[in-house]
Amino acid sequence: MTQLLLTAVIAAFVTTLLLVPLSKKVQKGEISSKQLANSFIFVLIASFILIVAIIYITKIDLHWTIFAYALPIVALLGAIISSGIEKTFKGLIFLLSLIVLGYMLSASVWNANDKYESAKMEEKVEIEPFDETKTPASVPPRFAENKMKKAFGQVPNTSYYELGNLQIQKVNGEFVYIAPVEFSGFFKWFTGKTTPGYFTMSATDSTDNPKFVQYEMTYVPSAFLNKNLERHIRLQNPTLIFYGEPQLEIDDDGKPYYIRSYGNFISARNGFDVKGIVMVDAATGDSENLTIDEVPEFIDGAVSPEAVSLQNSYFGKYVHGFWNSMFGKKDVKLPSDEGTEANVSPIFNENGEMYYFTDFTSPKEGVDSMLGYSLTHARTGEATYYTGNLEESYMDSQGALDIIEKKFIEKEWQGEMPILYNFYGEASWLAPVLDSNGFLQNYFIVSAANPEISAYGVTPNEALKQYKTALRRGGGSVDGTSSAEEATISGEVVRVYKERVGDYTVVSFLLNTGQNFIVSSQNTPLSIYLQEGDKVVVIYYNTKELFLPVKEMEIEGVVSN
Repeated sequence: MTQLLLTAVIAAFVTTLLLVPLSKKVQKGEISSKQLANSFIFVLIASFILIVAIIYITKIDLHWTIFAYALPIVALLGAIISSGIEKTFKGLIFLLSLIVLGYMLSASVWNANDKYESAKMEEKVEIEPFDETKTPASVPPRFAENKMKKAFGQVPNTSYYELGNLQIQKVNGEFVYIAPVEFSGFFKWFTGKTTPGYFTMSATDSTDNPKFVQYEMTYVPSAFLNKNLERHIRLQNPTLIFYGEPQLEIDDDGKPYYIRSYGNFISARNGFDVKGIVMVDAATGDSENLTIDEVPEFIDGAVSPEAVSLQNSYFGKYVHGFWNSMFGKKDVKLPSDEGTEANVSPIFNENGEMYYFTDFTSPKEGVDSMLGYSLTHARTGEATYYTGNLEESYMDSQGALDIIEKKFIEKEWQGEMPILYNFYGEASWLAPVLDSNGFLQNYFIVSAANPEISAYGVTPNEALKQYKTALRRGGGSVDGTSSAEEATISGEVVRVYKERVGDYTVVSFLLNTGQNFIVSSQNTPLSIYLQEGDKVVVIYYNTKELFLPVKEMEIEGVVSN
């Protein structure tokens, strides 16, 4: 607050010097020293009050560049009401301020290369294969939000509050959605003073029910006056540059904090490059400024999704500068807008680290081919761009959603939150499917390179099992995860189950060792002769799934390769 007042005093003093005619002359004659002093004091006080009021109401920053917008107007007014040398001096200030303003307004044209350099990503071909024994964080936020709203009766004095924005997070090793309870208006805030807590719900298990956690919070986005979270942050940090909305983060003890990303302009007052966060105790308002390297472990999304989305646009548009992004568009790629948070989708890797996923498509209309995709670490902001297999053409996220819509056109179901995974060595889109009321119906997986290969199931793991079968049926090579080791086992077949799927037969069998295997007649044609009591030698991929994928199999008396 002290910094805000000091900056406002300095700005008001400069404004007063420019507005008040210190030469004691106006167009109709001279003014007395007393009149000059009174005018100076009046303008100084009025300017100070106006500046503080603007900051308080708009919550805009007091970075020095903000004054470049007001300086030409103030200098022009000062020049008009002055005379002599003072008029000339203020006129020069007016001209210089116009040059500075023009420089700032044109920054987006000449700083495109700097923006691209700030967003430049490491490039790789393909993401690591997904461990199919685990469950991806695939519960769509709209479905979780619907369930939380239905559970809102758990909140004391329900009529005072409404559900806030959802955010995914890892808490005590579990992936969960967090949603704060917010005030529903000024009078509810004036009466209630604090919000009672927040909701949590599993981000991997759609059958989980929301749980309300009681924890009184005073500094929240829906509060007013000095208790309003954004105003509270701004008054304590008047010169910081923020980008993105405040987000709720819960530590492993359940204590809520709000965080907001801050950073620097790329140049002039244009562009943004994240540098750290402001972390606020939602109960007490105690705040702390932390650089990216100092962010506590419990915070997953230190870099706001809005900042990541902005960086993605820099990387895609400005690869060859500003003018190329407008006209030639050589190598230009546009990030999709199918993400769940500011056009990006948060996902977690096998180590529990959160990343923001975005796919890029061509700027040419009517093209649904994916040019690549990026993963940005949500704590550090470090990003990697994946080109995909350049010998294949990958379908983008919108193309995957179109396939889902056509698949369930009669039921009017639609896909949401499409994420690209490496399933069994195949680039594949996974998307939850919701009905028109926002209720989860199933999970749909479709190959990015071969859209005719798709499957769906009630759970992500069931959809994976069906997708494995679809890949075999469609001619794909199901190798399990590339990290799965090959193993060989001999045994006697105890049970056999054969299922006709399209033109092929999928054979599931149980050995006397207690292990289950699955094989398709497309890859091992003679597997259709398998029967109980046969002795076999099986080469398989140890994916640790219930049904292990067979690479090669030899049946005693019948050889199958």
